[in-house]
Amino acid sequence: MRVFKFGGASVKDADGIKNVYDVLQKVGYEDVILVVSAMGKTTNALEVVIKNYFEKSTELNSSVQEIKKYHNQILLDLFEDEKHEVFAAVNAQFDELEYFLAHNKSPNYNFVYDQVVSFGELISTNILSHYMNFRGIQTQWLDVRNFIKTNANYRDAEVDWETTQQNISKNVPRKQLNITQGFLGADDNNFTTTLGREGSDYTAGIFAYCLNAESVTIWKDVPGVMNADPRYFENASLLNQISYREAIELAFYGATVIHPKTLQPLQKKEIPLYVKSFVNPLLKGTCVSKGVDLEPQYPCFIVKREQLLISLSSIDFSFIMEENISEIFGLFHEFKIKVNLIQNSAISFSVCVEDKFGNFPELNAILSKKFKVEYSENVTLYTIRHFTEEAAQTVETNKEVLLKQVSRETMQIVTKELS
Repeated sequence: MRVFKFGGASVKDADGIKNVYDVLQKVGYEDVILVVSAMGKTTNALEVVIKNYFEKSTELNSSVQEIKKYHNQILLDLFEDEKHEVFAAVNAQFDELEYFLAHNKSPNYNFVYDQVVSFGELISTNILSHYMNFRGIQTQWLDVRNFIKTNANYRDAEVDWETTQQNISKNVPRKQLNITQGFLGADDNNFTTTLGREGSDYTAGIFAYCLNAESVTIWKDVPGVMNADPRYFENASLLNQISYREAIELAFYGATVIHPKTLQPLQKKEIPLYVKSFVNPLLKGTCVSKGVDLEPQYPCFIVKREQLLISLSSIDFSFIMEENISEIFGLFHEFKIKVNLIQNSAISFSVCVEDKFGNFPELNAILSKKFKVEYSENVTLYTIRHFTEEAAQTVETNKEVLLKQVSRETMQIVTKELS
C-alpha cells in the first residue's frame, strides 16, 4: 500500500478538496490510505473554542458557530443538493462537539483539548470521503481511534505499538481508497488522544510501518524540500534526495523538513518518504530514504529568528565546571527555555536560546546572583549544514557576527543586523 498525507493547506477550501480528487486521478488511488489534517486553520479556531470554554466566555457559542459556518460554506461549494447526506453527517459531528462542551465534567485542560480539537480531523475526512464517493471514487472512511492506541498522556500521547500493529495489519481494507485522520489516537478508555507536534505526518509513518507500505508521500504547496527558506534566501534550490540521517540532522537544527518521530518508524523498515507538490503532482519532488546524504550536495541553511544570546561568566574568575553547567541547564529546563547553541571557555559560558514563554527576566534574576550575565536580544541563529566559505559569507554579509561555531559538517552563526 501507499500512504498519502494531505495537510490543512491542501484541504482549506472547496478548490483544495477538488484538487485532492485531481491528484488521485493522476497518481492512482488503489491500495492507498489518505491521512488528512483539519481544514485550513480549523485547529487554531478550535483552540479559541477551548479558551472560551475554560474562561466561561459568552463567546463560546459564536466561536463554535464560526467553525460550523466555515465548513458549511465548503459543503455548499462542493455539493449542489443540500439534501445530500454529508450535510446531516457533518451536523451530527457538530452536535457531538456541542454535547461534549455542555456535559464535560473534567477540569483537565489537556484532556479537553484533545476531545475538542479532534473534531477538525473528523469533520475534514468526513467531507473528503463523501466528496470522493460523490465523484465516483469509492472510499472507506476509517476512524483512526480504532486503529492507533496510545497511553493517556493527552496532547503528546505515546503509541502502543503492539496493539496498533495488530489493529492496522488486520483491519485496514486493501484494494481501495481508505481515508483516515492524522494527529489522533485513543487511550484504553477510548478517549481521544493527540500525538503532539507534526502528529499527522507521524500518523502516516505509523500506518506505513504497520502496513509494510511501499512509500509515504506528504503533499505540500511546494515542489519538495528546499536547501533554504525562499523567504530568506533568493536562490533556494530543490533537494532531490535526503538520507534519513540527514533529514533528522536538519530537523534537529530547526528545519521544517520532517519531524524525527515520523522518520524513525520509516527508517526501521527502509520505507521511502516523498515530499511532493499537490499543485504539480507528477513532479518528482524530494525523496527521503536510505542512500546518499544529499543530492545535489548543496549547503543547507536553517534560520531561527528572535533568539536570545546569553553569556555567563563567573564573578570571581573561577572556572565554570560541570556542576555549574548542570545547574544552569536545570534552570533552563525549569523555565522552559530551549537551548539551540552552546559555547564555553574556562570562565565563560554562552548559549543561544529561544524564550518562547517570556521567562528570561525571572531566570536572569536567579542567574545574576551567581554569575555575571550579559545578553543580546532579538538575534538570529543561522545553521549551515555542509557549509562552504561562500555559504558563510552569504550569511555574514551586512551583519554583526556575535558568535560562530564550526564542527565537521555544520557551521552555526549568531548574528545581529547592523543598524
